[in-house]
Amino acid sequence: MCGIVGIVAMESAGQVSASTLARMRDTMPHRGPDDSGLWISNDRRVGLGFRRLAIVDLSTKANQPMCNEDGSLHVVFNGEIYNHAEIRRELQALGGHQWKTDHSDTEVILHAFEEWGVEFLDRLRGMFAIALWDSRRGELWLIRDRVGIKPLYYSIHSGRLTFASEIKALLEDPDQKRAVDEDAFFHYLSFLVTPAPDTLFQGIKKLPAGSWMRMKEGGQLDFHQYWDPWSKVKPRPDITEQEATEELMARLRDAVRLRKESDVPVGVFLSGGIDSSVNTVLFSEGETRPVETFTVGYDREYQSYTNELQYARLVANKVGARHHEVIIRQQDALDFVPRMVELQDEPIADPVCIPVYFVSKLARDQGVIVCQVGEGADELFCGYPFWDDILKKQRQFSRPGMGMINAGAMTALKLAGHERSLLYEQLRRARCGQPIFWGGAEAFTQRGKELLLSPRLLQKYRGRTSWDYIGKVHQKFTERAWEPSPFHWMTYLDLNLRLPELLLMRVDKMSMGASIECRVPFLDHKFVEFALSLPQDIVYRPGQPKSLLKKAVGGILPDEIINRPKQGFGVPITEWFVDMLGDEVRSTLRKFVRETDYFNPAEIEEIICRRRNTQMWYLYNFVLWWKRYIRNESIG
Repeated sequence: MCGIVGIVAMESAGQVSASTLARMRDTMPHRGPDDSGLWISNDRRVGLGFRRLAIVDLSTKANQPMCNEDGSLHVVFNGEIYNHAEIRRELQALGGHQWKTDHSDTEVILHAFEEWGVEFLDRLRGMFAIALWDSRRGELWLIRDRVGIKPLYYSIHSGRLTFASEIKALLEDPDQKRAVDEDAFFHYLSFLVTPAPDTLFQGIKKLPAGSWMRMKEGGQLDFHQYWDPWSKVKPRPDITEQEATEELMARLRDAVRLRKESDVPVGVFLSGGIDSSVNTVLFSEGETRPVETFTVGYDREYQSYTNELQYARLVANKVGARHHEVIIRQQDALDFVPRMVELQDEPIADPVCIPVYFVSKLARDQGVIVCQVGEGADELFCGYPFWDDILKKQRQFSRPGMGMINAGAMTALKLAGHERSLLYEQLRRARCGQPIFWGGAEAFTQRGKELLLSPRLLQKYRGRTSWDYIGKVHQKFTERAWEPSPFHWMTYLDLNLRLPELLLMRVDKMSMGASIECRVPFLDHKFVEFALSLPQDIVYRPGQPKSLLKKAVGGILPDEIINRPKQGFGVPITEWFVDMLGDEVRSTLRKFVRETDYFNPAEIEEIICRRRNTQMWYLYNFVLWWKRYIRNESIG
């Protein structure tokens, strides 16, 4: 697990600046506190940089940038290849490769690319952001893992391409301008994040999950999506529920086992929910030492969020874990906000970033460098109660003859002052013949954005909606899905948007901020493909969230964990940020409105006066980012 950077000069007269490359690399020491490295080609047209968090093969021979035998290939790589030993054995049996490390997964990438070209990706089981320079062909390859667990950003300007694990590294290039990408901002207001390939920075892109980019000699770019959630699915329409639960557990055990691979201590983030509890129990199987588990809680019970500490303790006691807890107080969270914005690079308008950082720091302080996390289970197995509500509405709003009824309902909502509501927006989508689900995290509806945007931006985006992005994903879904059910659409969209760009990014950026690597068993690509092979009727039971997973784990988890109501990982945002920081939040938003041309002042006042707390947080997060990264001001 590392931080990677690079520069490629596309013009023959261009040269890589070693000082710029080193500055880029050293913006992210948290991603690699154990070592660092630089490599610049003899003609100074290519440079690679690296910060190392040593996980597998701790020897200096495994440091990066790494080259093959004849120096024709160089690689920097962030992530883990869990089946690297198996691939190494296959390559050794083929012969023709010289090995300098004992068991480095980085070296496996080099020789696998030598042997099979970019098709070597089909063999990898892991999470990765890879940059490969092939000097024989004069080609740069940038590759992001299938599900998007690890980020990779790039920019093309001034006759060169730069790339990095974090945007702040790209900003060290003196020619990289700092400006808001307003198209991305339009979608940020819908989704809390910017969909790939855009970022909120004009001119800076992120490689989409499951994709590679190749830059050929002369600067020609090729893009290819090598994996899609549906691409390798083998439909199982006739599978029984019993068969599904048995295979689910076998595949999940395999995914957890693979993610124990490490030369440093590994633990589990344990919230007390089903997903992290399953991880903990399966991780403990076959272990001779107690599992290290880590839980975060708050200093008291809040109305907007209650602690889950007792459930985490229950599971920890069941497996005999060495259990650790950290209690966050209000001031801890407030003090962390400037650092949170710094680590995010672009807004991830989710306050859960705060507990993720603190539980990661707890693990690091206890000497554990790798932790398993539970992201992905809710999206694969319908774990969110609100999904059930959406599926009911989708059936209701889409029935024949509902057009006039839906229009009447919209009129009634508008007259009642609820035209900003999600229900109004869902009815609008249904009238347009669109699915009503646009992702598991929605910030502002279309009408809400129209009221929020400044007159300039309202004119610029008149007639546009975020269907511009969603529609492209939906087209791929309808073309590729073996069972294009509403439930599978929801899973597919979140695999394309909310998971890679929100949930997994908050885990990556906050955990790496504490120099911790997080692994995600539920998003093992083979496990994802299995989940998508199941028909909706097997996975989804109306009114029974996560019914298939609950049935599968019935024999290994306490009933108290299985039967407890769903409680998402959260933060007492109202009490902490709106109440205590209320004056500062309000004054910051009002000042931003006076100094810029993004928002309608009247709607900002409406949000403040109506105490629409979560929306205040989304906007405050954006404004802090703008101050730190566009204005380049301190916010501490």
